Amino acid sequence: MYSKKVMKSALETMMFMWGEPLEVKDAAQILEAEKAEVRELFKELQAEYEQEGRGIRIRQVEDSFGYVTHVENEMFIEKLCTPVRVKRLSQAALEVLAIIAYRQPVTRSEIDSIRGIKSERVIDGLTDKGLIEVVGRSEGVGRPLIYATTKEFLKKFGFASLKDLPEVAEFEELRRTPEEAETGDQIAIDFNAEDEEGEENEN
Repeated sequence: MYSKKVMKSALETMMFMWGEPLEVKDAAQILEAEKAEVRELFKELQAEYEQEGRGIRIRQVEDSFGYVTHVENEMFIEKLCTPVRVKRLSQAALEVLAIIAYRQPVTRSEIDSIRGIKSERVIDGLTDKGLIEVVGRSEGVGRPLIYATTKEFLKKFGFASLKDLPEVAEFEELRRTPEEAETGDQIAIDFNAEDEEGEENEN
């Protein structure tokens, strides 16, 4: 059995080398420890990094943990990485993403019905970005694909789990006219990719 100090050090090293959020079960298997113990060590490290004002923080995504940069240091990262190429999510893409996040699992026809406009290209774009994925087929006529959000969605928007989604009092407020969907404002999310053009490509 490894000491607490050794296990914490090992978790830091594994998170750094892994790059993606490290699953508690995988870390526990490597450390030959119980998942509950390893999860508690992750949380202790998370609290220590925050209390000490570190430039690197530990974020929980479902039952995994990984490194992220401290949000208040964004200005320094921007200067270091200038020029930064930013890909934007259009209002239409955010609208579809919100529908999927709150209604999941959901079919494309259900999304189209809520929006009042076809969403195929938007869905394809969100799938390409890894924010949503196909999780099966509906039992309805034609057995259409059903979609849900991914871990990448949680990571990009800073949620530990879907329970962290803000409450929506009236979901039908997401309904918009085709004109509104075409001309809505854009919100930027840094995907370190090229700029998009128009709703059909900017989803």
